[in-house]
Amino acid sequence: MLSALAKHLPPVLRRHRLVTPGTLLIWHRRLVRWKWRQTAVRPGRPPLPQETVALIQRLTTENPTWGYVRIQGELRRLGHRVAAATIRRVLRRSGLPPAPQRTSRQTWRSFIRAQAHTLLACDFMHVETVFLRRLYVFFVMEIATRRVHVLGVTADPTGAWVTQLVRNLLMDLEGRAGCFRFLIRDRDSKFTAAFDAVFAGNGTAVIPTPPQSPRSNAYAERWIRTARAECTDRLLITGERHLRTVLDQYAEHYNAGRAHRGLDLRAPDDDPNVIPLPAATVRRRQVLGGLLNDYHSTPPRPPCRPQETPGSAA
Repeated sequence: MLSALAKHLPPVLRRHRLVTPGTLLIWHRRLVRWKWRQTAVRPGRPPLPQETVALIQRLTTENPTWGYVRIQGELRRLGHRVAAATIRRVLRRSGLPPAPQRTSRQTWRSFIRAQAHTLLACDFMHVETVFLRRLYVFFVMEIATRRVHVLGVTADPTGAWVTQLVRNLLMDLEGRAGCFRFLIRDRDSKFTAAFDAVFAGNGTAVIPTPPQSPRSNAYAERWIRTARAECTDRLLITGERHLRTVLDQYAEHYNAGRAHRGLDLRAPDDDPNVIPLPAATVRRRQVLGGLLNDYHSTPPRPPCRPQETPGSAA
């Protein structure tokens, strides 16, 4: 209609008309596209829900040895059907390597947790006496139960002295000695080849910690801090005999009367399968002259049966 009406315009106005036939054709094409316009559909499969992606990442980080197909099978058991190729793309996008590389990246913390029931840890602790003489304490800890064995106190530790102490320890452990497969120690020069040979004869492999890495022997280091904070820093030590007596009493308290957060607030010597009953009476036992306290419960007494008087049965 605009084209037909434009023909009746004077030539002067026709030269300056605002709408040309080309413009009209462009408008028409826009109307056609607008009529048939549809939302763009992304080709391929729909994206994974974010919950499924988070679950794949969780399974991967918690299980370093699982490959794509193993993760796929676990997801299917949980009600998620995901292809192995999709799992591979999710892991690549998340920066997680394949299973062989993840397995080789095992940390000290994961190793210790997995092998806790077969691990021993040993270290030295030093204490300054009241006469400014330094004494050295050698101890061994069972990682799974946190039970501590204070083996010896001396002012001049040597390799032969330490070796003899661990021989005595293995004899005291008797049948339990074969349960320990690894011993964690630092790179102190007092841990000689004879020291390693004693444990090798017991079937226990000695694992030296990396240089300048005290966290690799974190359980032993944490016991040193605890013993100092609760015991030795609160006493004046006079000599070897005094320190040996003090640490023997503290180790007994630590193993039998101190709750540990890593053991669900139990002591190392407590039976995890025994649920204690409410105590009728709680008694206190002072340790190290009242420096520490042990509390013991007394079970309630059974009710007394009334005594039968002669002739009552009749």
